[in-house]
Amino acid sequence: MKNIGFSALLTIGLTLSSGQALAQELNDTQLVRTLGRIESAAPAIDIALLVEEASANAGKGVANLPNWQKLSKLSQLIVEIEFENDSVAIEPKSYRTVGLIADALHHPNLRRYKFLVVGHTNATGDANHNLELSAQRANAITEALSTTFAIKPDRLYSIGVGEEWPLDPANPKAAENRRVQLINLGLVK
Repeated sequence: MKNIGFSALLTIGLTLSSGQALAQELNDTQLVRTLGRIESAAPAIDIALLVEEASANAGKGVANLPNWQKLSKLSQLIVEIEFENDSVAIEPKSYRTVGLIADALHHPNLRRYKFLVVGHTNATGDANHNLELSAQRANAITEALSTTFAIKPDRLYSIGVGEEWPLDPANPKAAENRRVQLINLGLVK
């Protein structure tokens, strides 16, 4: 695998335990430290149940559902990965970001963990379309990580939530609501 300048700075949002996002520039050490911060055993997360709940609650939100609240307690970060308009094609300029994530996932401190890639959209467009588009985009990220960057597929899960979990609920069409979230699900078993 080609080593992408991992020491370069990456602009991401660090999700705090309060659920707020704080935009920061993180370097490789901070990225690994953020994703590797496990304060206790990760709760069991049923990905199929999350998908079912996201689909059943299209247009109603998922952040307050019990299974989704479990995710807020896990080590995670938010990254801005750009896609072509209404498409799952990752913009070429975002491959550097995907490569930096891959380098972090290859780090010895993170190799033993599995991760959930969560795709988000803003509220521009139909809720069901946004749900499907966000799932396809999350899949595109996991596909790129596993094929291009050789992250073992059994360490990666993906889900899309469309517009159902906005960073800015007061402004659902805000660009900041379009994002990709990476959540540490705990040890690979």
